Amino acid sequence: MSLYREEAVVLRTHKLGEADRIVVLMTGGRGKVRAVAKGIRKTKSRFGGRLEPPGHVSLLLYEGRNLDVISQAETVDHHRPIREDLDRMTDALALVEAVDQVAQEGETNPPLFKMLTGALRVLGEWDPRPALLVGAFYWKLLALEGVAPVVDGCVRCGAPDTVSFDPVEGGTLCREHRRGTPVEGETLRLIQRILGGQLAAALGEPPGPTVSTVSHLATSTLEAHLERRLRTLHLMREVPGPGLRFTNLA
Repeated sequence: MSLYREEAVVLRTHKLGEADRIVVLMTGGRGKVRAVAKGIRKTKSRFGGRLEPPGHVSLLLYEGRNLDVISQAETVDHHRPIREDLDRMTDALALVEAVDQVAQEGETNPPLFKMLTGALRVLGEWDPRPALLVGAFYWKLLALEGVAPVVDGCVRCGAPDTVSFDPVEGGTLCREHRRGTPVEGETLRLIQRILGGQLAAALGEPPGPTVSTVSHLATSTLEAHLERRLRTLHLMREVPGPGLRFTNLA
């Protein structure tokens, strides 16, 4: 078996047998990797709690026939501020779930790895927590996938005056073709800032109706692209949207 070293973010884990776990990783050099952590569920496991989402780790792995095997794991960033705050942890799990759904095993994607680690770093370091982080990440993820929405005119006819946004159509629509969610100019300008190179400034936007609408549209658009619901946001709290508030289950 070939030995290799990778930095990775833990996306999710699930049990294997009586003592092992399969760990799904987003790596910097190999894309998404599924690997086995042997004996991790034993009390005296050498891995401790390092291989849990959304941990950022440095790994030594052996290439296996079906699954790689984790030999060593060292923490790069444990994300303690995230783990100690329910809202931040929910955001982090929403980020890694989206990456898990988008990333393909065996396909390298350094920009996605860099984007994920950067988002987790901001989530852990910024105070207050950026209300728009998850929504902005989803918009940037769609752009990275090559399916950024049209937000500078009607997706049907190109008319500059738009009044609604539809995830299935892939962007904004004019009055004649309107369907989906009604949107105002402030909402569209914020999405344009996120996609147009002003991400840091956009993340500084305080919570409010515009931020909630932008986040709601981002979630709906990513789910339309994936053709599935994102479980984390729907299970842990209401999805941010017009007239909705965050609701923790704790």
